[in-house]
Amino acid sequence: MAETVPDTASDATPLHDVLRSRGYIKLLLLSALVGVPIAFACFLFVSLQHWIQHGVWEALPRTLGYDEPPWWWPLPALLLAGLLLAPVVTRVPGGGGHVPVKGLGGPPSGPRELPGVLFAALATLPLGVVLGPEAPLMALGSGLALLTVRSAKRAAHPQAALVFGTAGSTTAISTILGGPLVAAVMIVEAAGLAGPKLVVLLLPCLLASGVGGLVFTGFGQWTGFTIGALRLPVVPPNVSPDAGDFLWGVPLAVVIGVVVAAAHRLGYLSAEWTRRRTALRTVVCAVAVGVLITAYALITGRSPAEAALSGQAALGALAAQPHAWSVASLVVLVLCKGLAWGICLGALRGGPIFPSVLLGAAMGVACSGLPGFGTTPALALGVATATAVVTRLPVTSAVLAFILMGEDATNQTPLIAVCAVVGFVTAQLLDRRRVAGRGTGEV
Repeated sequence: MAETVPDTASDATPLHDVLRSRGYIKLLLLSALVGVPIAFACFLFVSLQHWIQHGVWEALPRTLGYDEPPWWWPLPALLLAGLLLAPVVTRVPGGGGHVPVKGLGGPPSGPRELPGVLFAALATLPLGVVLGPEAPLMALGSGLALLTVRSAKRAAHPQAALVFGTAGSTTAISTILGGPLVAAVMIVEAAGLAGPKLVVLLLPCLLASGVGGLVFTGFGQWTGFTIGALRLPVVPPNVSPDAGDFLWGVPLAVVIGVVVAAAHRLGYLSAEWTRRRTALRTVVCAVAVGVLITAYALITGRSPAEAALSGQAALGALAAQPHAWSVASLVVLVLCKGLAWGICLGALRGGPIFPSVLLGAAMGVACSGLPGFGTTPALALGVATATAVVTRLPVTSAVLAFILMGEDATNQTPLIAVCAVVGFVTAQLLDRRRVAGRGTGEV
């Protein structure tokens, strides 16, 4: 790019001057163009991940004579995941990606870190690591976007490179989070900007994610490949929430907030523990995750795949047949998967959002038998609350839950909005209490 985006950090620059500048117009055109190859790369990534996951958890057990993975299946799978990840975390540039417990924030990943991120994701997530593909996808999007801008020009115009890298990340994340709308809202809320700064950042991201989403959908229809996007093909019957749903839902949102925040806190502990003797302790943490998943299968008699992996498949099954799980099975799922997710957040690599959505949904459905409390509102508030706790983005969480609920979304919107805010506030209050505890010497 011969010209850079005018300095949007200065509020003195009129917005129309920024939008009409040659540098910004070029940035918009490049953002639209880069959405195509990024969408193609993301499609290949998620298709390959899903193919490997299908082989590990479905095809290989059937080849060995099992209808579903046996209870012991997670033990060798997670051991292998730890052995594959340990050298990446300790020796490869970028360490295989950022630590998931820190969220999805931070500067866009550069091309140098990209090989390690992709290998870590493809080598470990399909083996049962309780994390999602969203963080590796964002790294893939930003890395490919920055590859299109020569390093010398990135150094000369770091602000334009940052916007361009963010647009690439947005394109990637939109492919698995319901489309450009969720990704755009996430950028708006996470950026914490207002006025001209927000518009300047949002337009390239929205344009790139829109073009990329269209291309991504086209590839899926053309090839017929199944990908691991976060979606609910079927939801419980349409029921409008009433006073009873709010009376049960708001306290339940607080409970979900506390449980998810506690599991998330475990991620900080595992991250601190693996700072020393990283390679060995990474493998130990992976094995511990395998033990927890195995415990779920032994206690409930159900498939260990429900507690392993990112959770989008189990989420779809739970929404389609919420009463196929007993309350006891859902409680054990939350306990085992929640602990496994917490360990993975600090010790392994991937995205933090997907498993939290299943945890929130499982807690909601487990409580849906309470008098006057419907299954559909319970599912909706569980998704919104858990996502808000993890992302600390209540508006994004509400939009994501709205899109996941499909035809019933309009009816559930008031409860979704309230519980997203309740989950966010609960997480903030718990954070303040933990910080105060540190100040007094408490844990």
